[in-house]
Amino acid sequence: MNPEELLFPHFEKYIKLSDSLKKELAERVKFKTFKKGELIHDADAICTKSYFILKGLVRTYFIKDGKEISEYFSDQGEWTNSPRSFIQRQLDIYYIDALENTETFCLHVNDLMFLFENFPEMERYSRLSMGTVFGHLMERITSMRFTTAKEKYLHFCEVYRGVYHRIPLGMVASYLGISQETLSRIRAEK
Repeated sequence: MNPEELLFPHFEKYIKLSDSLKKELAERVKFKTFKKGELIHDADAICTKSYFILKGLVRTYFIKDGKEISEYFSDQGEWTNSPRSFIQRQLDIYYIDALENTETFCLHVNDLMFLFENFPEMERYSRLSMGTVFGHLMERITSMRFTTAKEKYLHFCEVYRGVYHRIPLGMVASYLGISQETLSRIRAEK
């Protein structure tokens, strides 16, 4: 897989890539595939890799009282990792699995730190791209706290409009914090 065609356009939405940065990125990212259902990150390990999704769909979740609770979904053109574990290099609660056969570029945390230290524009990229993620998380918190189950579902369909139909209903219900029966009733009303 060629990072110049598939990864560089993503970075160029936020920063200008110099030839030397392109060279370092191309040398440091590794192509990695995951089969549907495969665990990408185990909460029992420190997250040392971030994955840029080229094709496919992944879910970040945690386990509470023996049940999987979906926290968020990532698809093509997005990075996924266990953020606190990745940045602070400590265990966290999150697992990541592939909901479909998934193709990624993988970047090790040490390589990312090298890029930050040697290319100041990478820090700008990080700040700008994380602003988008932060905005999404704030919307999710507001939706979870101040809306009805139906409004939560409609918000979910808007946020994940390109992929919601590819996510199993039980995972959608756990993401919304409602029962699958409630979700089925809401979907029947549409």
